[in-house]
Amino acid sequence: MPEVRETNLTLDFCLRVGELLLSSGAGAADVTATMDSLAYHFGIRRPDIDVTFTSLSMSYQLQPEDPPLVHTRLVRQRDIDYDDLTQVDHLVRDVLAGRFDLKEARSELARVTSSGHSRPRWAVTVGWGLMCAGVGIQLGGDAVVVSIAFVAAVCIDRLQIVLARQRLPFFYRQIAGGAVATGLAVLCSATPLDVDVSLVITANIVMLLAGIGFMGALQDALSGFYVTGTARITEAILATAGIIAGVSAGLTLASALGVEVGRIDPGTGNLKDISIMAVGAALCAAAFAFSSYAPWRIIAPIAVIAAVAMFVSAGIQSLEVGRTWGTGVAAFLVGLVSYTVSARVRVPPLVIVVSAIVPMLPGLSIYRGLALLAESGGESSDGLLAMVTAVTVAIALASGVILGEYVAQPLKREARRLEQRLAGPRLVGPHRAQTRAARRERRARTRETPTRH
Repeated sequence: MPEVRETNLTLDFCLRVGELLLSSGAGAADVTATMDSLAYHFGIRRPDIDVTFTSLSMSYQLQPEDPPLVHTRLVRQRDIDYDDLTQVDHLVRDVLAGRFDLKEARSELARVTSSGHSRPRWAVTVGWGLMCAGVGIQLGGDAVVVSIAFVAAVCIDRLQIVLARQRLPFFYRQIAGGAVATGLAVLCSATPLDVDVSLVITANIVMLLAGIGFMGALQDALSGFYVTGTARITEAILATAGIIAGVSAGLTLASALGVEVGRIDPGTGNLKDISIMAVGAALCAAAFAFSSYAPWRIIAPIAVIAAVAMFVSAGIQSLEVGRTWGTGVAAFLVGLVSYTVSARVRVPPLVIVVSAIVPMLPGLSIYRGLALLAESGGESSDGLLAMVTAVTVAIALASGVILGEYVAQPLKREARRLEQRLAGPRLVGPHRAQTRAARRERRARTRETPTRH
């Protein structure tokens, strides 16, 4: 039964690759297309692939009279590791180029997934602190605000590590993070320090929003994977609700103690203000990429792309056309540029687009909405409008990036044949399923040994 054994190993390899891609935030369409391409390369034609939010399944029937071989793999939550994602992306390309056989590919995948993170955990905590410091700069905060935002982010990250070890659901960890951010800012306001509490809280809201997969959720919904998209959207809504609950609890406590937290009312900025926002956005995006274990070679390009995107977004908003349109245009630019940049630095576009849009996440709108609702006892129409704005900004970010990828990355004829279920842009995985050299090598092997059908 060598043919059955090889088929089982191939299905298992495809599922393991798909599991890592899906848990890293890749869309279901990308995962399906990558698994299909790998299976085709190893001689399995038209396998049945099913991708959901928590599981992957793949089946193949060797002969019509044989029972089908069915493999299923659960997708477990894991820390986002863009270094692992990049290495697996390179592995997939090497396999499709004929540089690895099945045995070598399985060994390389096992090495990648078992080697641990490339950076110490304390360095990641510092990275989250720098990310919130960047948001503080972006919002125009002074040195005191930036320092407190840094300390609050470090405290939130360490707390969430402890809660994760206790297997507390992500929703409650978000509540704890929002409460810590607000509570620490309120405590600092009781000191002689001149602290703008609203800026500190908003910076930490962006940190908590950064771990939510808005883009993957919308990509799945747009590409026809409605079950997976609905599950991811539900997770994003619950995670955001956790942030709102935690921050709201902190604001209520501050109101009970008589502490004035204030709120941010963004207006039209001049060139100097927009330049400061761009610098803060660059630091925020680069720190997020660092904390997500992105390769060193992509961190500087991410900072530049984020700075340009923030400059475009703020410039459009200064024309009084609304934040949503400015954010959407900037996100479209990120999606458009990331395809070219990712090819030059050899990382998946997903690493660039997720990191570059982090500074534009709607932390400001969420905070303004909560502050307005707290002031009016929950009866402010302006507060509800700000919360709706936060939702539209999140949708504009995700849809703008995906549209940019549609424009920048036309599907090739061969990829369309292999990836029948792909209805969206490729943010992870190969853009060409096979190179000419790989096809010539496959034809040579076919002349020597018959191809399995």
